Amino acid sequence: MLGDAWYDLRRKPLFWISASFIMLFVLMAAFPFIFTSHSPTDPVGTGLSRSLEGPSGDAWFGTDIQARDIFARVIYGARASIIVAVSATIGTVLLGATVGVLAGFWGGWVDALLSRLADVFFGIPFVLGAIVILFTFNPKGAGSNEWKIMGLVIVALCLLTWPVAMRIMRSSVLAAKQADYVVAARALGASNARIIFKHLIPNCLAPVLVYSTILIGAYIGAEATLSFLGVGLQSPVVSWGVMISDSQQYIRVRPNWLLFPSAFLVVAVLSFVMLGEAVREALDPKLR
Repeated sequence: MLGDAWYDLRRKPLFWISASFIMLFVLMAAFPFIFTSHSPTDPVGTGLSRSLEGPSGDAWFGTDIQARDIFARVIYGARASIIVAVSATIGTVLLGATVGVLAGFWGGWVDALLSRLADVFFGIPFVLGAIVILFTFNPKGAGSNEWKIMGLVIVALCLLTWPVAMRIMRSSVLAAKQADYVVAARALGASNARIIFKHLIPNCLAPVLVYSTILIGAYIGAEATLSFLGVGLQSPVVSWGVMISDSQQYIRVRPNWLLFPSAFLVVAVLSFVMLGEAVREALDPKLR
């Protein structure tokens, strides 16, 4: 199935366009020094003399209120946004898929209990739940380091969104466990663990893979939303959401401060969404 999907993906321009942008953002996150020699935290020049400058040859996107290079901050901001989005996606998919496999395979009271637990988390409003979690464990003025802040945001995203992955995997397992190859494996004496890991999980991964690809883009937008509201990533962390939050008071004076990180954010989200759509079409024979 994966070989057929790759053969189909190679012929889609949408896949190559989105994959190219994603590779660019990954390079920005992993090797930001390739794109800029300026520091994202130090002012350009001496002191604050170049505060709120427009785009120039020395600072391509201009400078912010603290005379920091906006271009350098946009490049370095990709790291925090992508780390949070990818880590939260991995955690969400692992947690949700594990619970979904257990609920779908065992059924009965196990399915009922896990499904009701998922309904509880699914019913929590995302923004309200994130505000409660982040304000409880990282109140303003706590002075937490950047890795603790990023870790709390990742945990909040995982806790509030895992039921969707759980429902996707549960429905796939419910359909697959009635298939002939699972019935034959059980008749031949295969253990429950072998049936789950050898037959069910490999044949139920496609919907979860599509969802995880789209989820990365959604988490990039969610991180920016929480940072804009002041409950997500905070300084000294450099991210697109933090830049958008810092620029809101100066939008009339220097709109470029808001425009450039917003543009990178939109392109990143659209790239992952388009990649997920291309993967979905490649993995679903009905859409070919």
